[in-house]
Amino acid sequence: MTDANIVIVGENHDNVHHHDRQAAVVAELKPRAVVWEMMSPTDAVLITPDLIGDKDALATALDWENSGWPGFDLYYPIIEAAPAAKHYGAEIAREDLMDIYRRGAAAVLPTALRFRLGDPLPPAEQEEREALQKAAHCDMLPDEQLPAMVEVQRARDAALADAALRALEATGGPVVVIAGNGHARSDWGVPAALELAQPGIKVFSLGQAEDGRIEGRFNAVLSSPGVERDDACEPLRKE
Repeated sequence: MTDANIVIVGENHDNVHHHDRQAAVVAELKPRAVVWEMMSPTDAVLITPDLIGDKDALATALDWENSGWPGFDLYYPIIEAAPAAKHYGAEIAREDLMDIYRRGAAAVLPTALRFRLGDPLPPAEQEEREALQKAAHCDMLPDEQLPAMVEVQRARDAALADAALRALEATGGPVVVIAGNGHARSDWGVPAALELAQPGIKVFSLGQAEDGRIEGRFNAVLSSPGVERDDACEPLRKE
């Protein structure tokens, strides 16, 4: 991990153990830049040395309460562990995501050619990705919507990879990417997008399992206890 230019550290978004490990990795690597799945580019630039020392003020500046992500208490230690880092956001705006859903990433993202988003995926990978999207949405999505959901996921991978490359060019690295395990997986997530755009770059992906369970391939996997959570599918079943 210490030899890599870009390190992607995965997570289950609501698992405090995963965030504790992310903070420990950041403290150890002392990255010059951190890329966030959870923040837009305009949000990330609000993380300044003055605000890093005031958790409540930083959460307010980021409007975290309305972000849709788990509590800021989970993510703040990661920010605190990188006081000198420059922060980059890779979250795609909702209106752009809807456009990608309707028209495809190649028609929307300026970086689509660099990451070959117009190229079809191998059939086996497409099928597996669609199955994962269906399971992630409680098996309630019509099959005809699944290709568009895969398209959105590919676009998010590309946005994270693009932000990581820009951060590396601007700071010299190392760069740490904080993202969900689905983006961190090396077989088709951000590492694969980075390899397409800049072959030979040194990338390390760390997956974080819960009780030994995780999907995908990574350079390394560490496991933590799972956390108690409500059945996310129950509200959808009622609807």
